[in-house]
Amino acid sequence: MSLLIGALTIGLILSLLALGVFISFRIFEFPDITADGSSTLGAAVAAALIVKGMNPITASTAGFAAGFVAGSVTGVLATKFKINGLLAGILVMTALYSVNLHIMGRSNVPLLSATTLSTYAQNVGAKLRGSQQPLNILGWEVTVLDASTLILVFLAIVLVGLLLYWFFQTNLGTAMRATGDNAQMIRALGVSDGHMIILGLAVSNGLIGLAGALLAQYQGFADVQMGIGMVVWGLASVIIGEALVGARSLGLTIVGAVMGSVLFRLLVAIALRLGLDPNDLKLITAGFVFVALIVPGLLSRIKSRRAGLSHA
Repeated sequence: MSLLIGALTIGLILSLLALGVFISFRIFEFPDITADGSSTLGAAVAAALIVKGMNPITASTAGFAAGFVAGSVTGVLATKFKINGLLAGILVMTALYSVNLHIMGRSNVPLLSATTLSTYAQNVGAKLRGSQQPLNILGWEVTVLDASTLILVFLAIVLVGLLLYWFFQTNLGTAMRATGDNAQMIRALGVSDGHMIILGLAVSNGLIGLAGALLAQYQGFADVQMGIGMVVWGLASVIIGEALVGARSLGLTIVGAVMGSVLFRLLVAIALRLGLDPNDLKLITAGFVFVALIVPGLLSRIKSRRAGLSHA
């Protein structure tokens, strides 16, 4: 049960990453790989501030702000300096490695003895339950810390999802979505598509930085290498989510990204549970992404063939 709870919690935390990747890859079709650096940046900023005694909520907000700035830099490089989007992301991601090391002061910052959001969740859960004794769920023992953290993260993701849905219904959010659909049209309406891309990448990497901040607090450490492969994770989550719920509406797409992240994490946890060598984790992750990329196309072709046979 602890494995399942942990997989669900990490999957929900990384759904913020999936939502960020959804904004850059799906709305703007911008190949932004800044995520590998901005996720670590959010973790580094939050961890460094928490170690110094800052409130974890404020530290997590700072992690979002740091990612927001990183995304803005990528957007400026791509739109104002006319650098290829992929190269702009590579430049910022590469620079962030050194920036993260300077922020943390070393390659790893432990948080096990610090007060984090997980600590807050545990204290609230213990007060509501009246004790620190484990809960019995379907015959399995679950600690107050695990259950409280899962509930806290779930509520946070619901809040972020609702805010994101509301934002994309506003005039500004609609302009951002229109920029991704038809940049020429939005320019004809007098809106700067460059500014929309910068803002979109900033929001995208802000969510990714927040994911890094929450992940560091849940795992109990921030590491300079923890962002490697995050773009792949986020893209896989978005693709799996679209396969689950489709892309018929914005609300369903947001829900699908969250579901895709949770399902992807559960698949990884099951693979590890079945005896997968941790050294092969990135290889298996790439395999999952490959399957997620080709399956929707295969299913659509099968449906088309069946439809053709039925009309014949």
